[in-house]
Amino acid sequence: MNQEDLQNLRQDYSAASLSETTININPLKQFDIWFNEAIEAKLHEPNAMTLATATTDGRPSARIVLLKGYDASGFMFYTNYLSRKGKEITKNPLAAITFFWGELERQVRIEGTIEKLSKEQSERYFHTRPKQSQLGAVVSPQSQEIASRDILETKMSQLEAEYADKEIPKPSFWGGYVLKPRLIEFYAV
Repeated sequence: MNQEDLQNLRQDYSAASLSETTININPLKQFDIWFNEAIEAKLHEPNAMTLATATTDGRPSARIVLLKGYDASGFMFYTNYLSRKGKEITKNPLAAITFFWGELERQVRIEGTIEKLSKEQSERYFHTRPKQSQLGAVVSPQSQEIASRDILETKMSQLEAEYADKEIPKPSFWGGYVLKPRLIEFYAV
């Protein structure tokens, strides 16, 4: 694609609207309304969100993670604490998440502070995951270089055999976070 074609690549976003008369004054309730509408519209992974973190010197990074809960305390997700995002959160707990539901012409942007969830809450969620996902969390050294995929596959096979009939313990390096919002913005794009 040439630059002119790229510059002219655009979608006419005019179906959605946002006004003070139609939005719930409570931002969490408004998020709940839009999130449930995204689910009802059968959007692909409506809980996918961009999580932006930064190093202490301000170098940003962003990736997609999945929202796994929200309530008055904030927006929850789970990951490897030793991943790049985990290390950045430890040193700089300020972060932002963004939901984009293009088919509904909506976007929600949330800024806040991230804290770890309790070990008990992380363990409860860990054991609701499919067994393969639990094993994947144990095996995968997120954000770290590995010598080969074979190493991961061998370790996965060993753990599948070891935990065939046993509960898989949540690894200490894996768990949940909650982003406690200080700002929530709604956009009808």
